[in-house]
Amino acid sequence: MTTWEKIRPRGDMFMWMVIFILSFWGLLAIYSSTGALAYKKNGGAVEIYLFQQAGLLAGGFFIMFVVHSIHYKYFISLSKLAIWITYPLLIYTLIFGIEINGARRWINLFGVTFQASDFAKLAIVMFVTRELARKQDTIDDFKKTFLPILGHITAICILIAPENLSTAMVLFATCFLILFIGRVKIKHLALITGVVMVAGILFFTLLFVAPESALKGRMLTWKNRVESFGKNEIDVDKTYQNDHAKIAIATGGIFGKLPGNSIERNFLPEAYSDFIYAIIAEEYGLIGALIMLMLYMFFLYRAIRIVLRSPKAFGALIAVGLSFSLVLQALINMAVAVNLFPVTGLTLPLISKGGTSILLTSVAFGVIMSVSRYIEQDEPEGKEELNMDSTQTTIQKQEL
Repeated sequence: MTTWEKIRPRGDMFMWMVIFILSFWGLLAIYSSTGALAYKKNGGAVEIYLFQQAGLLAGGFFIMFVVHSIHYKYFISLSKLAIWITYPLLIYTLIFGIEINGARRWINLFGVTFQASDFAKLAIVMFVTRELARKQDTIDDFKKTFLPILGHITAICILIAPENLSTAMVLFATCFLILFIGRVKIKHLALITGVVMVAGILFFTLLFVAPESALKGRMLTWKNRVESFGKNEIDVDKTYQNDHAKIAIATGGIFGKLPGNSIERNFLPEAYSDFIYAIIAEEYGLIGALIMLMLYMFFLYRAIRIVLRSPKAFGALIAVGLSFSLVLQALINMAVAVNLFPVTGLTLPLISKGGTSILLTSVAFGVIMSVSRYIEQDEPEGKEELNMDSTQTTIQKQEL
């Protein structure tokens, strides 16, 4: 066996290819979009942010490789611990979190600043998957199985929502998908769908009925974002970001202005983060924007193939759950850039400028690739039947 055979990534090579392409494209996008930021903070030295992003991605790939080398069942074993760590982290964020751009989403622990919600996404997806695998015999029992799982999902989302509503919504949608694939009764899912819809209608009704003087913090921000969504007139206070994102996309045309020639990067706030897709559309045109969209959708398709090949594998639930979460986040970011969705603050995975979020996202990709690797490895050899029933027995033997 050659050295390359020993160290090369395993699993679905098409998924690895998408990850590499997006990461390299992200470096180009960061180099193009951080000009204004570099001028304000570093005298125009854009290379600082390029090297910073490259270093984070290099660290991220190392994390991916290590994580994908570990059997995904070990992460399931750690999910219960992770979920109980998540609660104090989210509560600490609400009380002592660092406020940036009007949102208290970040915390600083031991000199490291990160968003607890990024850790929460990993923890809750793995926890829900574990519980579904353990309780397949009582999956139809509303009180014994469904309600406890739903309780954790709801509690985590409620703790995230006050400062990061969009992330809470994406996380709830991801967990809902996992519950659906995990054989939860349709009537139970329909019930929770009805409750969420009624709660959402009441919330937004109160949000717009209440006078602005009664709204504080993020509630006022949510109201302004929804009100400004879809407006055609130029309002520098409410539609500035959307207006310049539209200009970037419109001037990009079909083939774009080519890398490094963006004009709107100098005017668009968060051009390297929330609105980086608009800069990509400006520089690479409609064709480039569609290619990026297709890359994310192709990654999700390959993740769904894991479920189709091993439809009862609880590891497949993790893969499709995390993949759906990442791709949904990407789709919402893109929808915001093209004014199909109100401004949310969600970044574009592997593309947007980031810090520890890139590293935690890399953990998610690593877990996905771990599932891909070991399902591919075990299937041909017939070593193990990766289904809900055998998984349940395995977990019980481990006394989780």
